[in-house]
Amino acid sequence: MLFGKKSGIKNRNRERYDRVRRLMWIKCESCGRLVYYKDYKDNHYICPRCGRAFIMTPKQRFDLLFDNTEWEKITLPTVSDDPLNFVDRMPYKERLAAARADTGANDAITTADGVIGGVPATVCVLNGDFMMGSMGRAAGDGIVASMEHAIEKKQPFIMVTCSGGARMQENILSLMQMARTTVAVNKLNANGIPYIVILTDPTYGGVTASFGMLGDIHIAEQGARIGFAGRRVIEQNIREKLPSNFQTADYLYEHGMVDMVVPRAGMHDALVKILAVLTRQERAPKQINVATPAMDASKKIRGMGETDAYDKVLLARHENRPHFLDYIAGIVDDWTYLAGDRTFAEDAAMGSGIGFWRGIPAVIIGQEQGRNIETRQKHRFGMVNPDGYRKAQRMMRLAEKFNLPIISLFDTAGAFAGREGEERGQSQAVAESIATGLRVKTPYVAVNVGQGGSGGAIAIGTGDKVLMLENAIYSVIAPESCASILWKDNKFKATAAQAMKLTARDMADLNVIDKIINEPAGGAHTDWQTTMELLSTAVADAITELQQVPASELPARRADKFIAMTRDVEIYSPEHNAEQ
Repeated sequence: MLFGKKSGIKNRNRERYDRVRRLMWIKCESCGRLVYYKDYKDNHYICPRCGRAFIMTPKQRFDLLFDNTEWEKITLPTVSDDPLNFVDRMPYKERLAAARADTGANDAITTADGVIGGVPATVCVLNGDFMMGSMGRAAGDGIVASMEHAIEKKQPFIMVTCSGGARMQENILSLMQMARTTVAVNKLNANGIPYIVILTDPTYGGVTASFGMLGDIHIAEQGARIGFAGRRVIEQNIREKLPSNFQTADYLYEHGMVDMVVPRAGMHDALVKILAVLTRQERAPKQINVATPAMDASKKIRGMGETDAYDKVLLARHENRPHFLDYIAGIVDDWTYLAGDRTFAEDAAMGSGIGFWRGIPAVIIGQEQGRNIETRQKHRFGMVNPDGYRKAQRMMRLAEKFNLPIISLFDTAGAFAGREGEERGQSQAVAESIATGLRVKTPYVAVNVGQGGSGGAIAIGTGDKVLMLENAIYSVIAPESCASILWKDNKFKATAAQAMKLTARDMADLNVIDKIINEPAGGAHTDWQTTMELLSTAVADAITELQQVPASELPARRADKFIAMTRDVEIYSPEHNAEQ
């Protein structure tokens, strides 16, 4: 026994020992087990047994996110209590008094200034322990004041959400906070202030349907439940059982609503990398040091030698040629992958993110084809769905807001042709990607690094500067398909390739591209190190040149470039014998 006569503990001391025991141990609400408090605290208030992440107080959040746990709380406005004289099972005023006594806070919002990775920032925390983090007038005023404070200070604003939604006891006054906080978010955007939302467990209702889902970047804390209506409400409404992962952080990632899912312990480091790029910190160029994957050099490439043009086609498709993620790993420093179109899905075929390209902070997009059977299926061989193109558009707008250059590495046989693509508007997505690329007010460098196939390629190819690797190709259709349609026989694919004028040299002669980037002898697949050095330098030089032009002038110059393209071109078609 722990207590009583046999334990040697006097009964008059029992209350004191109970109190000490409660302070030393907590019971996990998820697994029901007792957890030693020090282990729980050292694990960032996550149950070490089952991984359940408990609600953190604002102080705990500030200590987690700010450098060296140093921060200064800012004073927020106060409002009158209970404007509606609301009473349910108890008066609203009594509920407020109880919440204040339990948390030591006036309401659900607490804000502080500090430094994250050397970047001054404002962090605003919606405290889930204060009436479930519900949003009323005080919370709305606190959020608005906090955002205005960040604008005045000209520093990034980070919102940490934990809420059941709008506060019912304030009814319509609570509902109006959705509009008021959205006004404040629009002011952040108008002033070019980075706005990052960290969605923690739980975040629901009017918070997700307003400022909580309007960030430049959305980070979901691992294990968080996030949604509009609660799971139980939805199940009652549709009268069916929802999947077990419904409304989890990973579920939202798969459905394109959040950029990343980050464990609590990694949240500070994730913010450091993001803020370094968005605030355009200085960074020395990364040293490129990559190895070329082993391959069988003696293996003959089937089809080589028929025509020079078709040889380029085969080199552009070579299985050992570097792809988007290979270039990112070799060239880009502090890379942060950003996911999702914020509408329906995350499309792995379209890679996107932010990082430092040879020391230049940039937004980088491009098709990823995959390397083996598993990854090729995951990335759909670089053929992008509408969700991927909408993600690319979001990245372009992100680049424009923060005056970051856009680097596009396009490499695709074409946009994905499938039922889901048509259902979700493939044509519209490609068209809008072209339009967005033409109108963004920021430097835009597009590079054809492999296959430039049809609308899937030009969707992210309308740059101020369009570069092309020596052995890449650019065409409206694959030469095999062209031969099947026009020659009525696939065996004329090499002849079709020659006739289509699809090589880098042809593109330069037709003024479709601005520069050819040389490849190592034998092709990019033979020497990744040299390829990446040549590519990274060419892109960095193009960005440096474009940054000398006022950003407001770039769209007009870009438009003139493409309007003039294809004019006064002499059309030439070589003779061929269809009977051969």
